[in-house]
Amino acid sequence: MYLTSGLQRAVQQTPDRVVTIFGERRRTYREFADRVARLAGALCALGMKTGDRVGMLALNSDRYLEYLMATWWGGGVLNPVNTHWAVPEVAYSLDDCDTRILFVDDQFLPMVEGIRAATRHPPVFIYAGEQRAPEGMLACDELIASSRAIADAGRGGHDLACIMYTSGTTGLPKGVMQTHLNLWSSCVQHMAAFPQFRNSRDMHILPLFHSTCLSRALCGFIAGESHVLIPVFDPAVLLATIEREQVVDTALVPAMILAMLAHPDFSRHDLSSLQRLMYGAAPAAGEMIERLLERLPGLNLLHSYGLTEACPIVSTNPPENHGAEARRSGLSRSAGHSAYGVLVRIVDEEGREAPRGQVGEVTLRGPNVMQGYWNKPEETARALRNGWLFTGDAGYMDEQGHLFIVGRLQDMNLKHDLREPYWAGKSWSTGQ
Repeated sequence: MYLTSGLQRAVQQTPDRVVTIFGERRRTYREFADRVARLAGALCALGMKTGDRVGMLALNSDRYLEYLMATWWGGGVLNPVNTHWAVPEVAYSLDDCDTRILFVDDQFLPMVEGIRAATRHPPVFIYAGEQRAPEGMLACDELIASSRAIADAGRGGHDLACIMYTSGTTGLPKGVMQTHLNLWSSCVQHMAAFPQFRNSRDMHILPLFHSTCLSRALCGFIAGESHVLIPVFDPAVLLATIEREQVVDTALVPAMILAMLAHPDFSRHDLSSLQRLMYGAAPAAGEMIERLLERLPGLNLLHSYGLTEACPIVSTNPPENHGAEARRSGLSRSAGHSAYGVLVRIVDEEGREAPRGQVGEVTLRGPNVMQGYWNKPEETARALRNGWLFTGDAGYMDEQGHLFIVGRLQDMNLKHDLREPYWAGKSWSTGQ
């Protein structure tokens, strides 16, 4: 269970299949794997040792996927940097887990000097953009061209794979330690509930620094799919890309879906290739679902509840829970059943399992649950107790085992039985 195995399998079975589509640039699995092995060699030559952290501050691109695989190929650990942060938060995350190499694209070049000045140990900066590398930075493509391909380090299982930082809305960001087993399990659990389409093209427009999009990308590599990457959301670009690239599967947040539906050119595009759409739920999701299925009646809709600490999957709500009857009954507003291999319990303030229908704290256990928080033993001890992850989310379970999320524990009194879900797709939130 190591995260580069899907890439090696695809090279063996479908080497000439296109793996990345970014604008006009396309690369096959054979080309991609060669670049990954060479970039891994470059990272090791720059000083990356087994278990060392490597960061990326960038929008979605084919180079982002190369960074993911090359870091693991060389035996390193990811630190995907939140692109919504300012320099102080970025510098904190780099210092906190001692990240000594950082990829940066064109969008975030203005932050480089600030990061250099704010970090205790300024990282080696690798330029992952489309122009010439600025002074003081190494060029990613030149490193790949000049470096020797190395063998896959083959790290897996309980080896650390990624440190994914939470948003820090309730204090300093916490580095969630995710192992190869954690991430692999989450992907397989998702794929068991929602099997990958054969020869699918999956479009990534949600940011790859987020656990949800990272997990979806890994599912694509495990299945040997093609990845269509869009750096910035624009409804016109989204519609044109689905039609041009024959996108089969994607994930969007409700604001994106509503903007897509409202675009004046929506009806002019052939979106018949799109078979499945994963969305993050929201208070107005019911109306959105109605409008979406009216315009695209054959579309399979699904959503899931998750959090960074679960890498991210906890429960899934499948397409059959989005039909007319399910929408009338409110089942479409649930977070669905717990994922395969995940056991969910609702517990009261004393930690006892709550009766069905009673609101309590959502807890879970499974192979996808994090190792803990980087360098934060007290926070880890509060979150992981007796083999269970305590999420801090309040919810309840109906008689059929459907999970409903109603809020954050800190925002409510559990003595009141609140039944109105507030965010049945928390996998799109900050993962706190």
